[in-house]
Amino acid sequence: MKIDFSKFDFAANPAFKGGDGVFEVKTAGDKDNKIMYGKLSKGSSIGMHRHEGTAEIIYVISGEGAMTAEGAEEILRPGDVHYCPQGGTHSFRNDHDEPLLFFAVVPTLSK
Repeated sequence: MKIDFSKFDFAANPAFKGGDGVFEVKTAGDKDNKIMYGKLSKGSSIGMHRHEGTAEIIYVISGEGAMTAEGAEEILRPGDVHYCPQGGTHSFRNDHDEPLLFFAVVPTLSK
């Protein structure tokens, strides 16, 4: 199934998960997976949060962002992938002028 995010509008999420600025996102999916095309402008972030019952995979399309996971910070650039396992914590921020664009998948994990 093709998902054409160019036909979706961004939804604005101010202070998402306690972060700064606005997290803009286009979302698709079903009961099994949430698929997102996200954007963080300069100074915006997704606050620290825990993935209970889910995991998350993030692929950076453009820009540069600082991912903090389990207390360690890593810089993510285009082509980099971040994986947050079930029970893991992470946050993501953009300190640069260029928007940070990324693709994320949050699967529903079965027990």
